[in-house]
Amino acid sequence: MLIRTDPFAQFDRLTQQFFGGQSTAPRAVPMDAYRAGDEYVIQFDLPGIARDSIDVSVERNVLTVRAERTPVAADDAQVQVSERPRGKFSRQLFLGDTLDTARIAADYVDGVLTLRIPVAEKAQPRKITVGGAPQEIDA
Repeated sequence: MLIRTDPFAQFDRLTQQFFGGQSTAPRAVPMDAYRAGDEYVIQFDLPGIARDSIDVSVERNVLTVRAERTPVAADDAQVQVSERPRGKFSRQLFLGDTLDTARIAADYVDGVLTLRIPVAEKAQPRKITVGGAPQEIDA
């Protein structure tokens, strides 16, 4: 069995235990974001979180992801090590007006929540045809 030692993490855990257990403030959710063609892809790490405890919402141009990881040990269990964060997790992103928030798609596979947000059609680059009568050139 390997145990990684992080003296500051141990101090944080001891402080939380001394002052009343788990922190009630939501923790930030780690994420990656990138553009792939005509959509943005955002991936959130939510390992060990049940799909039905994940809430994704958009209000105006603010995307909010909320999730909760509940303890797995029974109430009467004597916990020996507790390093995995539990409780509420949250992340908010401000989305630009060029994104189509009505067509956001969400998938949750292997502890990773993936959101795909298409670029709005009005914001996509397009070719403009130049019109007019052809000009004759005197030779």
